[in-house]
Amino acid sequence: LTTPTSIICKGEQKMDLGTSILLVMLVLLVLGFPMMVPLATASVVAFMFYMPIPERILIQQMVTGISPVALIAVPMFIFAADIVTKGHTANRLIDLAMTFVGHVRGGLAVTTALGCTMFGAVSGSTQATVVAMGGPLRPKMLKAGYEDKFAMALIINASDIAFLIPPSIGMIVFGVVGKVSIGELFLAGIGPGILILIMFSLYCMYYAKKNNIPTIPRMTWAERGKAVINAGPAIMFPVLIVGGIYLGWVSPTEVAAVAVVYAIILEVLIFKSVKWSELLAIARSTGLITAVVFILVGAGTTFSFVISFAQIPQHVIGALGLEGANPYIILAAICVAFFIGCMFVDPIVVILVLTPIFMPLVNAAGLDPVLVGTLVTLQVAIGSATPPFGCDIFTAIAIFRRPYAEVISGTPPFIIMLLLAAVILIFVPQIALFLPELAFR
Repeated sequence: LTTPTSIICKGEQKMDLGTSILLVMLVLLVLGFPMMVPLATASVVAFMFYMPIPERILIQQMVTGISPVALIAVPMFIFAADIVTKGHTANRLIDLAMTFVGHVRGGLAVTTALGCTMFGAVSGSTQATVVAMGGPLRPKMLKAGYEDKFAMALIINASDIAFLIPPSIGMIVFGVVGKVSIGELFLAGIGPGILILIMFSLYCMYYAKKNNIPTIPRMTWAERGKAVINAGPAIMFPVLIVGGIYLGWVSPTEVAAVAVVYAIILEVLIFKSVKWSELLAIARSTGLITAVVFILVGAGTTFSFVISFAQIPQHVIGALGLEGANPYIILAAICVAFFIGCMFVDPIVVILVLTPIFMPLVNAAGLDPVLVGTLVTLQVAIGSATPPFGCDIFTAIAIFRRPYAEVISGTPPFIIMLLLAAVILIFVPQIALFLPELAFR
């Protein structure tokens, strides 16, 4: 493969390849094809017309993309998330949060942010969190006097903390593509997740005071104790995941299997909210979602091979003037690229396409790949809730049955806070790196 590289990577032919890939993808996207089709088709076009290597390499790259053992965790975490979303975990976590913070100014809004964070630590899915938390909490917030646009924006953006708090599908994909420790990435997401929760909570308290939202009476310690007991099994979910990885008892892949077993024990045997007969239907749903994810990963790996073979990453980095740039400039450029990408395209696709472009630059600059992975995951989370095409926005439209313009109208303050969190993380990286260094280094 070394000889043809010089052919592809010189002058006009390299530009032709890049232009052809871009045109193919744009045309197919405009025609309404799902993202996996443009990715795969662009790779096929490159192999057929620009890359003088055997076609079997294309198939090998697709298979290689879905071969890493770490990807086994993806369907298992999705399965566990589907089980707890169908069960009673969300309501018990809401009750727990409400008993401790419901009495403070803006307590219901703070409860919403805290509930989304806790459920994210159970499900690892932003969309599942929107569904599970939005259903019971939005009516309560409206009844308490909160504006609908504020309530919807809070639920959408607080749900994005689920992408940072382990387990995180985005971190698994980044870890596989960027060859970064998934265990370290999982632990690195905890600090930024807590930081965002604090920022959201402070804003909720300010909003409630400004709009004179009434509070509820303080719960007694007996009521709080009862809520802790009721939610205790659900709280053990993140404890098992984070504790198992931190103590070195299980790998991220193994902890995914533990999560499935515990989800079944929790919802089928303890809460009795899911029947044994329903698990097959849940598994089918998980299979469909997993198939989409793995097709994207396979197509994305092949596409990454094409652009790497053609040295397009070097061309892009050179055009942007990032080679040899200040590390802060590099981190800022990575954040901007992933943020803009996730505003328009599925987060997993953005990770698959952009990670191979920036990782050589990250390694050359000596940046910590765990910090970069955390920033990338944060940008993916922000983009998932940002117009025009953030996936969580459309989940909210379906769940809340409100028009697009109304759903996004309250999001700007939260997006600003999320971007501020990214800036803080760039200048204070220990927020993300403290736990990984403590556990692994």
